[in-house]
Amino acid sequence: MSTYLYGGHVQANGIRQHYLRYGGKKEGIDPVIIVPGITSPAVTWGYVGEHFGQYFDTYILDVRGRGLSEASDNLDYSVDAQAADLLAFAEELGLKSYSVVGHSMGARIGLRAARSQPAALTKLVMLDPPVSGPGRREYPSKLPWYVDSIRMANKGISLEEMREFCPTWTEEQVRLRAQWLHTCNESAIRTSFEDFHRDDCHADMPHINIPTMLMVAGRGGVILEEDINEIKALLENVEVTHVPDAGHMIPWDDEQGFYRAFGSFLGTSLVD
Repeated sequence: MSTYLYGGHVQANGIRQHYLRYGGKKEGIDPVIIVPGITSPAVTWGYVGEHFGQYFDTYILDVRGRGLSEASDNLDYSVDAQAADLLAFAEELGLKSYSVVGHSMGARIGLRAARSQPAALTKLVMLDPPVSGPGRREYPSKLPWYVDSIRMANKGISLEEMREFCPTWTEEQVRLRAQWLHTCNESAIRTSFEDFHRDDCHADMPHINIPTMLMVAGRGGVILEEDINEIKALLENVEVTHVPDAGHMIPWDDEQGFYRAFGSFLGTSLVD
């Protein structure tokens, strides 16, 4: 039985924000806001929302410039603006206590939001966040991989053409990306990608005062052992988990391993 409830929009932080909701209220368990990565509209995380909805009141956010949230070439697409969106979204929905699960760019957004120590944000999960920044090694993916596929999607990209960009994905995953990638604003993607290299997320970490989990993809190439050690030194109480057989798109590669890696960090296990 599906846990999907509805999609909706709110006006928060001065823009229209779109989200998908799964599960509904759960007594004694904080709601979870999922913040996807750089070119992942909320709908592409729907299957994760379906599963999370069994255990949590779950909201998947369309980050500004993606999916059905507000987008234009003139919007501010900085990490600060996106973090402010997240906090305003939770406040507009009246969430008194919630956890954030952010993937890749979404992890950096969650981290920046947690830096301001909002009272309602109780736990943070960072899924394979980019650790690039000034004076650091570059993020493994390159900007043309995103821009070229978005431009093709804007014209109408075929399944076969999209598969060339995502050769290891299932047909369903590739179809969904082909259907929704055109909703990713190129200016938003360019700014976010550039911020991977000019914004140092490590500066946020000493200011985090909530339980935090770092989930590392074993085959992602994004986070190396030395990165884990540095993050542990900056976030003394961080819990580190691994999904050894997954690439950067962790639940795409090992969905069950992804759920197991949470343990009971969010208040309950995600596996029966």
